[in-house]
Amino acid sequence: MVNVGGVEIGGSFALAPMAGVTDFAFRQLCREKGAAYTVTEMVSAKALCYRDEKTKTLLYMPPDEHPAAVQIFGHEPEIMAEAAPMARELSGADIVDINMGCPVGKIVKSGDGSALMRDPELAGRIVESVVKTAGCPVTVKFRKGFDNGNVNAVEFARVCESAGAAALAVHGRTRAQMYAGRADWDIIRDVAASVSIPVFANGDVFTPDDAVHILRYTRCAAAMIGRGAFGNPWLFAQSEAALSGDPVPPLPPFAERIDDAVRQVEILARAHGERLACLEARHHLPWYLRGVAYSAVYRAALTHVETLEDIRTIVKDMKRDLK
Repeated sequence: MVNVGGVEIGGSFALAPMAGVTDFAFRQLCREKGAAYTVTEMVSAKALCYRDEKTKTLLYMPPDEHPAAVQIFGHEPEIMAEAAPMARELSGADIVDINMGCPVGKIVKSGDGSALMRDPELAGRIVESVVKTAGCPVTVKFRKGFDNGNVNAVEFARVCESAGAAALAVHGRTRAQMYAGRADWDIIRDVAASVSIPVFANGDVFTPDDAVHILRYTRCAAAMIGRGAFGNPWLFAQSEAALSGDPVPPLPPFAERIDDAVRQVEILARAHGERLACLEARHHLPWYLRGVAYSAVYRAALTHVETLEDIRTIVKDMKRDLK
């Protein structure tokens, strides 16, 4: 059990927010398979303030998705303060999370995401401004540092805590690393030891053993699983079992896994239409075929689907040919 500013999270493993990945359908599937806590894709505070309709669709959260957070990004304290209660109201989230770790070029060039790690004082003012208006606990997700010459996660964590953050999530890579190389769990452990609020460890959790190891090594309150959940939402339940010392449940048979993948697309289609759902399916569905022998042809076919019927036809053939 993790307590984030009064919001209780009944498990040790959360789904990390990932742009273009953690839409509500994928979050729903991960919740069903054991994720104790989920976070929306990041949304622009400025776009929210401009009442951008597309941005609002990213905030959709089913009524039963709790506890959950909405993640916003930006670098202007006043805009962030205005956007925070809007994001919470539109989503119904329990927590507002601030993205200070996104490494993508266009985000960083605008002064957002991990660019804020170069200016802890500004980051602190942003946290303070959001805490004042959000009406719920506020958390911050950031990285080891901007680059190897600027590793300041511990200092940054203390600034965020002093500004009122209720919890922190630390990805053990610098902005310069993007997602390459190994995540530095030592810096995550140092952050956890330096603050009195819960810390979520993030980076290189791909197996149940990884999940147990990162928590025991870093002594964090919980862990966030990101890329490890691509095509494998069962990792959450497996990780909880491993942490508890219980038998780790095996992956379901391939046919069951691919049926869940199709259901994920169907959930999205019902809410946002078949065209958008199929566009998302083009990169989601091939993940479910990782490690499946002789699946290359089908992975390629899934990247061109136009309709739900296309998907069902391909899946029918896969169930016949792949085990």
